[in-house]
Amino acid sequence: MMRVGLATLLSHYRRHPGQLAMLLLGLWVAGALWSGVQAINASARESYGRAEAWLGSGVVWLVREDGQPLTYRDFVVLRRAGVPVSPLLQGEITTKGGLRLTLVGMDPLTLPANSVLADTSGSLRDFIQPPWQVRLAPDTRAQLGDSPRLQDGTLLPPLVEAFALPPQTLVMDIAAAAQLLQANDGITALLIDKEQAAPAGFIRMTRAGPGELTESFHLNLTAMALLALIVGLFIVQAALGLALEQRLALLRTLRALGVPALTLLALLVLELLGIGLIGASAGLISGVWLAKALLPDVAATLQSLYGAKVSASLNLPLHYWLGGMGVTLGGLVVAAGGVLWRASRLPLLGLGQAQVWRSGFERQLGWQARLGVMAALLALVCGLVLWGSPAGEGLLAGFGLVAALLLAAALCLPPLLARLLMLLLPWARPRPLMQWALADMQLQLPRLSLAMMALLIALTANLGVSSMVGGFRLTFLDWLERRLMADLYLRPPPAQFEEIHAWLGRRPEVQARLTTVSAEAELLEITSTATARRLSLTVAVFGITPAPELVARWPLLASLSERDAAWQALRRGEAFINEQLARREGIAPGDRLSLVTPGGAQVITVAGIYPDYGNPRGELVLTTARVQLLFEVPPTAMGVVLSPGISAGSLRQALRQRFNLGEQQLQDQREVKAGATVIFERTFAITRALNALTLAVAALALLATLLAQAGARRRAMAVLWALGVSRRRLVAIQLAQLAGMALATGLLAVPLGVAVTACLVWGINVAAFGWRLPLHVFPGEMGLTLALAVLVALLAAALPMLKLFRTPPRALLAEDEYP
Repeated sequence: MMRVGLATLLSHYRRHPGQLAMLLLGLWVAGALWSGVQAINASARESYGRAEAWLGSGVVWLVREDGQPLTYRDFVVLRRAGVPVSPLLQGEITTKGGLRLTLVGMDPLTLPANSVLADTSGSLRDFIQPPWQVRLAPDTRAQLGDSPRLQDGTLLPPLVEAFALPPQTLVMDIAAAAQLLQANDGITALLIDKEQAAPAGFIRMTRAGPGELTESFHLNLTAMALLALIVGLFIVQAALGLALEQRLALLRTLRALGVPALTLLALLVLELLGIGLIGASAGLISGVWLAKALLPDVAATLQSLYGAKVSASLNLPLHYWLGGMGVTLGGLVVAAGGVLWRASRLPLLGLGQAQVWRSGFERQLGWQARLGVMAALLALVCGLVLWGSPAGEGLLAGFGLVAALLLAAALCLPPLLARLLMLLLPWARPRPLMQWALADMQLQLPRLSLAMMALLIALTANLGVSSMVGGFRLTFLDWLERRLMADLYLRPPPAQFEEIHAWLGRRPEVQARLTTVSAEAELLEITSTATARRLSLTVAVFGITPAPELVARWPLLASLSERDAAWQALRRGEAFINEQLARREGIAPGDRLSLVTPGGAQVITVAGIYPDYGNPRGELVLTTARVQLLFEVPPTAMGVVLSPGISAGSLRQALRQRFNLGEQQLQDQREVKAGATVIFERTFAITRALNALTLAVAALALLATLLAQAGARRRAMAVLWALGVSRRRLVAIQLAQLAGMALATGLLAVPLGVAVTACLVWGINVAAFGWRLPLHVFPGEMGLTLALAVLVALLAAALPMLKLFRTPPRALLAEDEYP
């Protein structure tokens, strides 16, 4: 019975291969987008795991409390005092092919035992003696080749693969690394066990791992992939509903022949499982291909935003393959659950009546409206949680808010469309053909509702993300224009800094020299008018020169009084803090901060808050002179502002010739802006790609629905043709029906898209990054959304309408019976 029953059910797809194709297509595209993004996430997290484990789980960094650079002498003094530290030297090198790599020099004899670097994977003598060895990950070895050279032609020592190392990282003995980096006796940090107390004169520095910094980015990708999965499953739901409706007579016959209801449901589940395995497998394979295509852009994004190095090759664990199949098959179960439940509830004598299937649609609309109201209330709760959370928290509540908004709108769409059609029917009564078209749309709504829900979600996500990216782009470019106001930026060697500074002061074309300096400090206490709160937080300290050219353009978000007074306060020794630190720690202008400096604790008043887009760290700005006085650090960089009308090219050439400055030490403002803009565009390349793919999936959902019901539509059109309506006009009526329904869906998507944009820039962005973007509304994007809605509907209808137009009149009249 099982074999015969299954063969009978599957025979439906032999007569309707288009429905089988739509089922497999829905599972394929949904699984491909989900699996592709999860492959990217899995590969990136594997790289993070290696990056966080390479020094061992119990190791922290030591730096000097006075902010001075560490030297090998500091290591020797501490080791002789019995402090178990190990020196670490870190820098960047560039190969002849332009690949930038992190070079790490270490001392394997003093490293903690649990460090990955402590295992030199072979002879210790070969590692610490000439010609030395370079340890690197296999994927990095594949990028370098067998005999890599640096830009200056230096040949790297022999390469030895080490699977535990992060990508684009080379590890050598510290003596060999110092030669390549020309570091003399300087070192980057001293490593010590985290349980060991910091010796006098040194402070412990904890660094957030790349996995922590990038979590919001991967959560955003997962949300986009889940959206695409849901939209793809709408295709499956629509195809399953129609296939089951067309097989009602067949189901009645099988039941009458003695097949029990539970057995029939089991056969339907078995059929779905077979189709699901084929579709999910195709989606999984396609997802890996998609991940390989998108991974370079993702790696560039993570490198530019967070400094996190991600391997360019996929490294997929076993749970990725099992999870990809499980999620796709689970989505199929959810999509098919409602259809199977409705089939099991239909009475035996009513199974062959298509009207019985449609009669429950009105009750379904009522339930959908109630569920939509519940989803809207859930969105309200998530919004209250999100806006009540401190900056840097509430990310899940933010995504829950967006998901609940989309769910509420999708659930309410079919009742709204049904109500709109009822209101339009009396208006169309004097026009018989228009009245027929509206009544026909009411009959099509049960089948088209899922496709329209998918289109609504895709259009809303498209508008929301596009507006967010467009607003971010405008804000980012304006911020760059304000912050990068110098014509040239110099980062000369410390020994040449004063000489270059004095030489520029004698040049008549130089209008201002903006010296900058940087340090790190520990924030111990925040004191406001009502409370004092103690904490231990490492913040970056940045020194600027408040010249009139900089003051006029530096953006401020908040200050105690007017802008000029805030800058006067900065000159007196008060500080500006970036928006990230202000939101994360609840700091306002007028609060006092207690900082650890080499001369002891210093209390500094906050004079203002400034935007600092793209910076994951908290930062405090003082004047350059104040930072040098407190932290005893040398200047690090300088911006050169030229007089109006003066070109930077001649001065740049003179600086290069006189002081032998390289490309990285002397940069034109235009090059910096162009590089930042390229990074920005590449950062959102994957977002745009997923956006376009989601919209394409929605178009496929609509196409699947129209193709699946093409036969029934031709039968309805045959009656009108027999009454004298031309086929050209019939096609125009069909296109107008779909375009009107899609336009109504697009009109609902526009305010919903604005609401999603507000949630992204005012909620999720603050929770993820700690800074808020201004809300930009783009009328052009709204018009494009409406145009896309109509275009998607017309493209999806093109193939069925072409088939209708080419169908001979005799064939139309012959199709007067349901198959």
